[in-house]
Amino acid sequence: MQGVDVILPPRCPVTGEVVDAQSMISAAAWAGLDFIAAPICACCGVPFEFEDKGERGQCIACLHDAPPFDTARAALIYNDTSREVILGFKHGDKTHMAPSFVPWLMRAGGDMLVQAHYLVPVPLHHMRLLSRRYNQAGLIAGVLEKETGVKHLPAALRRIRATPSQGHLKSDERAKNVRKAFDISPAYHGVLQGKNIVLIDDVYTTGATVNECTKILKRAGASRVDVLTLARVVRG
Repeated sequence: MQGVDVILPPRCPVTGEVVDAQSMISAAAWAGLDFIAAPICACCGVPFEFEDKGERGQCIACLHDAPPFDTARAALIYNDTSREVILGFKHGDKTHMAPSFVPWLMRAGGDMLVQAHYLVPVPLHHMRLLSRRYNQAGLIAGVLEKETGVKHLPAALRRIRATPSQGHLKSDERAKNVRKAFDISPAYHGVLQGKNIVLIDDVYTTGATVNECTKILKRAGASRVDVLTLARVVRG
């Protein structure tokens, strides 16, 4: 450690242990991260050990009601450890953590990133952005752009209606909550025509938000929309 790190040594954002560099995860925290690996649903990416396998490599939920996106992938299962990581990044001003997520996201979404034309983050309403000061999905898209060379379009989608927090809402309530909450920014009409889009967010919970954003992107002419998130909720 040198300079300021001697006075204020970097600490793990989860455990608080002193680590070698900013944004590094301690060994104890690393052990608590549950990375998603095959076998997974070919469509939504849910691990099959938590849901019954369906036909064509898809889970029962996707076979019963196909989502509007083409595929979705997440790096981590949303558990106590990943929750601490994401909440620190999202609400705790630990924006320096964003580069640490890149190898995790590249592992989860490498196939979709190779064929992508643009990265589009799920937007915040301008009032929430004003209070939070940054869009966590936009930060993730920005570091992925540097790694992959795929252009990041931070303003392509806009949230035109402020929505209440969805933390306490059920699946159908979440879908209703975000309905007609998004639109394409006027400057991007025509830009997305025929393009492959990777939609970026921090957590996939029920899919309500990314489903609504996907519909808007495809209505604007996107040829393909894949979803990439840092974590996803998996219900047993």
